[in-house]
Amino acid sequence: MTTLSDLITQGVNTVRLSYPDLHGIARGKEFPAAYFEHLVEDGAAHCEAIMTVDLRHNVVAGPEHGFQDIAARPDPDTLVRIPWDPTVAWCLADLERMDGTPYGVDSRGALRRAVAEFEALDLGLTPVMGPELEFYLAVPDENAPNGYRRYVDNDSHVYTVGNVADPQGVLREMLHACADLELGAFAANHEFGRAQYEINLRHSPALDAADRAFRFKDAVKEMSARHGLLATFIGKPWNDDEGSGFHLHLSLADERGNNALNGRGKEGLSPVATQFIAGLLEHAPAMMAFFNPTTNAYRRIHEEALVPTLVSWGHDNRLCLARVPRERGKATRIELRLGDGAANPYLATAAALFAGLDGIKRKLRPPAPVAGLIYELPEAEKMTPLPRSFEAALAALNADDLIKQSMGEELVGTFLEIKNFELDRSHRYVTDWEWREYTHHL
Repeated sequence: MTTLSDLITQGVNTVRLSYPDLHGIARGKEFPAAYFEHLVEDGAAHCEAIMTVDLRHNVVAGPEHGFQDIAARPDPDTLVRIPWDPTVAWCLADLERMDGTPYGVDSRGALRRAVAEFEALDLGLTPVMGPELEFYLAVPDENAPNGYRRYVDNDSHVYTVGNVADPQGVLREMLHACADLELGAFAANHEFGRAQYEINLRHSPALDAADRAFRFKDAVKEMSARHGLLATFIGKPWNDDEGSGFHLHLSLADERGNNALNGRGKEGLSPVATQFIAGLLEHAPAMMAFFNPTTNAYRRIHEEALVPTLVSWGHDNRLCLARVPRERGKATRIELRLGDGAANPYLATAAALFAGLDGIKRKLRPPAPVAGLIYELPEAEKMTPLPRSFEAALAALNADDLIKQSMGEELVGTFLEIKNFELDRSHRYVTDWEWREYTHHL
């Protein structure tokens, strides 16, 4: 494990302490490195209002508590030097009340609890996750709609690398920086959309994987800003281009380190695997709010976008909510294709794990897997549709007692209050589309 003393001898003089808010944004403070021991002992105080702020700077919840302090306590195991700013070491934090008790709105804490519940089972399972995130790069342009244009704007650069797809070499720089940050980055490429990119990250135990996804998003945005660019992970930044997804590759390791999804059942799956899938399907409508936590997310959800719209699973079928790739052995996994890049990786992963855990505890059985074009199958009419709007997703979350209780009533209540306020503002906003559609004719 890298220690701060080691990093100080290498020139580090500052510690950046970060934690995710409910949106998944990295919040925190920077400190002189010499102050770190005090942070480990006492934590760093922050006003808890930061956990109730929406994205337009409105404090939506919290006055009933008098805007008390919460403490961000460093997790020294997460300390790492920032490659593009080598005088700074980056450390993640857990949130506590000032009396040392856990803070109920800490999304990292929710994932810790989900992992602990798996490990407490008689099966001794350890959840493993591989994050898969896409993002767009944009250039400031005062003449472009919303003040930005695409970083590159040529068709069909998918799986293209080098200067044609990345004129400033930003993607390659990100790849190596993310590898140096120990984020498990091992490949990068231009994706299907124009100026859409992906950097592949390896799988690992769920908390570590969510930490890496959280850091990855922040690193991409910071490095983009250093180049005068904007990186965005939202699901649908452009009307005339593809959406960006956040797919979770989930598996379970047993006490001997073997993949517990392997078995002698049909297609080589274990009972635990099918029970886990059944739990994901059971709670998928409620999970939508965490996996697609903006009004924009629902712009990309339609039948022709390789985005699931029905509660379904299948073997190597990218139209399904839960896709089971054909690999077996160590590579056996469930790809949950539900989310977009705006999701808080801790909340999304925790919700998926609590859902799968419910399936295992209740020994649920999923319906038969579906193959081919789902929407043309006779059984499609009987499948449960996923929420197609943010309003419907928030209602589904509020109606799912298992997910609410598992994630924590305080966390879910605060999340719903912030997001319903955000949704209400969106309903009252006059859009560019409405102006263009109606003003000249009506």
